[in-house]
Amino acid sequence: MNVLLIGSGAREHAIARALYKAFKPGDVLYCFGNSLNPGILALAECYQTGNLNNIEKILWFCQNTSFEFAIIGPEAPLEKGVADALWAHGIPVVGPKQCLAKLEASKGFTRDLCKKYDLPGSPSYQRFFTLEGAANFLKTLGDDYVIKADGLMGGKGVKVAGDHLDNHAEALAYCQSLLENNASFVIEEKFIGQEFSLISFCDGDHLAHMPAVQDHKRAYKNDTGPNTGGMGSYSDTNHRLPFLSEADIQAAQTMNEQVALALKTECAESYKGILYGGFMATKDGVKLIEYNV
Repeated sequence: MNVLLIGSGAREHAIARALYKAFKPGDVLYCFGNSLNPGILALAECYQTGNLNNIEKILWFCQNTSFEFAIIGPEAPLEKGVADALWAHGIPVVGPKQCLAKLEASKGFTRDLCKKYDLPGSPSYQRFFTLEGAANFLKTLGDDYVIKADGLMGGKGVKVAGDHLDNHAEALAYCQSLLENNASFVIEEKFIGQEFSLISFCDGDHLAHMPAVQDHKRAYKNDTGPNTGGMGSYSDTNHRLPFLSEADIQAAQTMNEQVALALKTECAESYKGILYGGFMATKDGVKLIEYNV
């Protein structure tokens, strides 16, 4: 089995190590990355660097190698339609097509999808393309609000009341800064509780759920620093988290299943890849924070 890995960050290094561990003699790993990762370089038979969003360059590399399928690690090439291009050339891909990837690329798309298909766990929210109405909606939410840039921000586009924003004036200033950078935004209700993640592997029809984990996102001891976008995660020895019940885990699994089904209807495409749900366990049950693809 020969595999093409697209991406060269720590995430892709972890994938490369897992693949290499499972390989049999004669199996080969290829990599197309935006930079040289020494860890992947030691495992890959052939390593090409280039822009991960350059579909023509990736297709050229594919035509000069031989493999059974590709795995796309980062979200940006998924948003740009790299998976679509590979499938169009007969190359199976682990990673969703462009329409499906909007689940991460657009917070507004995800909230609208959940609303349209009456999926559980969503907050009160509004999408904004100008500042008009933003102040009034903030007044409605009071001190419990979150502002999310409606685009890919590397895990750093979210500002939470009380953590990053101390008042509505600061909130509106952040909204204005997003607009000045050509980004729309979503304002939504802030959930109070314990955050956790649940990843599901999807083949287009079925979901295989992984154990629930909790991320280390904040820098410094006692989570006093800024949001880094993720510095690893943990689960208990029984593959559970101490604050989650069996019903909580089942609720998160069901949300992933329902979202995959809604996407199949909305995009007329099956989700083939890894669906990463971010959830909050609250006193009112499990709520949906966001999705990564």
